[in-house]
Amino acid sequence: MADVVLKDVRKSFGSIDVIKGLNLEANHGEFVVFVGPSGCGKSTLLRMICGLESISSGNLFIGGTDMSDVEACDRGTAMVFQSYALYPHMTVAENMSFGLRMAKVPKNEIEARVNKAADILQIRHLLDRKPKAMSGGQRQRVAIGRAIVREPKVFLFDEPLSNLDAELRVQMRVELSKLHHEIGATMIYVTHDQVEAMTMADRIVVLRDGLVEQIGSPLNLYSAPNNRFVAGFIGSPQMNFLDAAVTAINGSTATVSASAASKHIVRIPLRSGASVKPGDRVMIGIRPEHFLATPSGKGVEARIDVVENLGGTAFAYGKTLNGQDIILKADSEVPPDFGTLVTAALNDVYCHLFDQAGNTISAAAGAARSKELVA
Repeated sequence: MADVVLKDVRKSFGSIDVIKGLNLEANHGEFVVFVGPSGCGKSTLLRMICGLESISSGNLFIGGTDMSDVEACDRGTAMVFQSYALYPHMTVAENMSFGLRMAKVPKNEIEARVNKAADILQIRHLLDRKPKAMSGGQRQRVAIGRAIVREPKVFLFDEPLSNLDAELRVQMRVELSKLHHEIGATMIYVTHDQVEAMTMADRIVVLRDGLVEQIGSPLNLYSAPNNRFVAGFIGSPQMNFLDAAVTAINGSTATVSASAASKHIVRIPLRSGASVKPGDRVMIGIRPEHFLATPSGKGVEARIDVVENLGGTAFAYGKTLNGQDIILKADSEVPPDFGTLVTAALNDVYCHLFDQAGNTISAAAGAARSKELVA
């Protein structure tokens, strides 16, 4: 088994605390993705798991064994970096086998492992080439192959796709997901791109300022964020946040009026134990795709500044009449023009509610809430 468990792990550089008492677990065979803004500690955390950074305090277990003070080469991990870091004077086969040759692995076993990895990554025809004769995507496959041949317990990826162009990034996301299913190994992946996280992860770990904000499946984080930070970080384009006030509480449902809306209120189920009362200022969160068409004067009115037409869909960016930023999903075939005044209603089922501290006080939105309402 290759579970990775971190217990109260901390990392300090002098007086600067980078990782601040972090607890998490990656189960055997899981694809776990670390996301968060720059400087949140995600790459440092990955390097601590690999052994490239020491742990200031706390414990790291891999496969049930305490690896906190074990040398990197003995942890059973393999890391793929943002830079391909291939030896330019070596062929693909030589690059992939270098670590095995240094470890004095028998020649026939090295050849078998390299050929197996090359078949998995579909680069058998490149084994005699040198890095300068390959594309960026091919080089990244070689870097991944170099990790595969070591047959590690845990694969660690530090933003491996950030140097690729858009088309190759999409292609390599698919290839990495297929690789995970084929190998079945534990994989931990660091990225600043939440689209990569949403499409590849079994579970996402959202980090901020050296602490875990939330851990969950991509859809769980999307529909049930714990706070405004997670709600705004997960999803592209990001969630809209509108100033609002609670006008009434009826059992476990809050009636809320958005200051950006005219003659329009929403009723939002509350989380168990949520502390909110009439008159409280709150924040409504709603994603661009969850607005509803509505007659003028009966929703949120906004003037459009920019339209991004992506072909299959379009997003309109603008400001409400009281100056709040807003993003709406638009008809890609007939998008609104610059300066157009549009009106959109808030769909109660998909609204989130946050208190003044940014904590979520509403029940899960979307599919999860639909099940609650039916029940």
